[in-house]
Amino acid sequence: MPDVKKMYLCKKCVPLDRIIKIGTRGSKLALWQANFTQEKLKAIGVSAELEIIKTKGDRIQDLSFDKIEGKGFFTKEIEEALLAGRIDLAVHSMKDLPTTSPEGLVIGAVSYREDPADWLVIRKEKVAADQLLSLPKGAIVGTSSARRKAQMLNFRPDIQLKDIRGNVPTRLAKLEAGDFDAILLAAAGLSRLEMDLSHLTVIKLNPKEFIPAPAQGVLAFQTVVDNKDIRRVLQKIHHPEVSKRTNIERKVLQLFEGGCHMPLGVYCETDAQGNYHVWAAKADSWESPVKSVRLSSSTSFELPEQVVSALQTS
Repeated sequence: MPDVKKMYLCKKCVPLDRIIKIGTRGSKLALWQANFTQEKLKAIGVSAELEIIKTKGDRIQDLSFDKIEGKGFFTKEIEEALLAGRIDLAVHSMKDLPTTSPEGLVIGAVSYREDPADWLVIRKEKVAADQLLSLPKGAIVGTSSARRKAQMLNFRPDIQLKDIRGNVPTRLAKLEAGDFDAILLAAAGLSRLEMDLSHLTVIKLNPKEFIPAPAQGVLAFQTVVDNKDIRRVLQKIHHPEVSKRTNIERKVLQLFEGGCHMPLGVYCETDAQGNYHVWAAKADSWESPVKSVRLSSSTSFELPEQVVSALQTS
């Protein structure tokens, strides 16, 4: 008779002798995310291996995000691998994930939330302490995000914006080489990669003022709807409170029928009493004025709809 304890974590878990295949992009940050997931699974007795998949966003490096056609340009090929059965689980930066999953796929769990803010990283010799955000007049700021462009111009209309692509270390290298006076990056990536920024000046932007992308700082674990075993395992590493808040943020994005290239920021917090507080900012284009709203509610019911309405009428 086989030893049941050796075969299963519990009667609802995947067999221990089965290795889960995790699909991931090959960037340093994506690999950090996949390795993080692998360690979380290992902690509950589940073995996993990584499979690197190149996406459209990885292949096209000469265009800004808003010039790449379609949605999900960092996720589509990985989702196709899931549907084809080549991998069991995909790990995504949730902010890159379209708000509607392809038929047959589901987000089975979400991670903890790293710092959701954007950070402005400035070359020390370009710091202007007497200016807003410590940027000199006419500073060249690197970002390919329409959301970041619109909000940065809202704070400092005098600056020059310049597209920048590549992974986090590549972008920092371009900054250090003098291609830019400053660049905008997600705090989550910088923190997770433990990048040494001691030779640079970092302005940590308040996510309630410089509004991040929906679900920024959160990882999404995606799998096939019918794979009940994997979905049960994912529930063991799921963060339901994070999910409640990111559901509101992503619902706002969905109602606007936008992708990650839309100049829209949404950030949600809950207080000790369980009330929801939402900050949102949207522009029609990266060159257009930014509309900002803040709403609070004791319930999440129709809160995203209220945010959309407020942005449309403000």
